[in-house]
Amino acid sequence: MLACNRLRIDPGNESAVVDYRIEDGFVESRTLNRDEARSAVAIEKQWQRLTPEQLASRVTTDRTVANWLLRRMGVHRLVRACSQDSSSANSPLLESSNPTAA
Repeated sequence: MLACNRLRIDPGNESAVVDYRIEDGFVESRTLNRDEARSAVAIEKQWQRLTPEQLASRVTTDRTVANWLLRRMGVHRLVRACSQDSSSANSPLLESSNPTAA
């Protein structure tokens, strides 16, 4: 089940590897260089919570990330996550909720 909430984008060249995860209802990412991605350092590397603006940018520029998030979150929660205002940026998006609320 853990693998379902993680995605690694490895371009296969000298570019950085980007990991994504959904943790506690939020989308997080971390960037690893090639050596970190192959070692135990990746386990230690800090995750960064994506802001709505960062998330919207990733979704519009990376089809793989967009498709993965659509499958994991659903279209309504993903749209909400990308357009959430700063006052509600600390509320998780993957919790079960009443679809008529909000």
